[in-house]
Amino acid sequence: MKFFITGGAGFIGSHFVDYLLKKKHKVIVYDNLILGSKKNLSKNFQNKNFKFIKGDILNFQKLKSSMKNVNVVIHLAANSDIIKSSNNPIIEIKNGTMGTSNVLEAMRFNNIKEIIFTSSNVVYGEVEKLPIKENYGPLFPISFYGASKLACEALISAYCHNYKFKSWIFRFANVVGPRTTHGIIFDFFRKVKKNKNELLVLGDGNQSKPYIHVDDIVRAAYYVYCNKKKEINFFNLGTDGFTSVKKIAKEFLKFMNLDDTKIIY
Repeated sequence: MKFFITGGAGFIGSHFVDYLLKKKHKVIVYDNLILGSKKNLSKNFQNKNFKFIKGDILNFQKLKSSMKNVNVVIHLAANSDIIKSSNNPIIEIKNGTMGTSNVLEAMRFNNIKEIIFTSSNVVYGEVEKLPIKENYGPLFPISFYGASKLACEALISAYCHNYKFKSWIFRFANVVGPRTTHGIIFDFFRKVKKNKNELLVLGDGNQSKPYIHVDDIVRAAYYVYCNKKKEINFFNLGTDGFTSVKKIAKEFLKFMNLDDTKIIY
């Protein structure tokens, strides 16, 4: 199979690349390198089954010509800086919704019928009862990132209905692992780098989230792709348990050998 991965130089995308190449598939990465990095793909450039194209999904003509003769599109390209987009919603409309529209149109022109889309659990908005079931509704996101992801899911659904596409939509929980570019560990590291005597934790530390390793995400997505063949296949990918900020802070300081650092809540 030949996979075309938008955003393939990013955190999750680069792990998809590694996994698919190990499975002996061919992979084309299409990335503008604004958030992604060639460093994430460095070990693959000598692989004859790998190709990298620097490009933006908003450049429709280049996207369309780059997508020729592939079997499956894995669409990860998006804005992951939620704080930045909260002050400028057009970022999500462009890079999320309009970008996804371009990806789907490029697929249509190239007669590519299968898309794997990385959505997010933020499409559910503020949920009162956990765990979240896939048939939960109505969906009212509270962030522009979540709104864009939900709009992308709707666009994919329409293309499936009108052009006989097949889609695999994955709503991720909080993904962690090598090559990540943001999150609680990054915040903690920046804080102790400035002042190793104390670690400021927002809130009381009891707030918690489910975290899932990026390798589990990739293996799960590939497994579902191989085994579920409905027109639209959508799944939550997460874990059963929750990890508190307090626990993460203590484990972080232990790992960093900062035994004398005081946690301030």
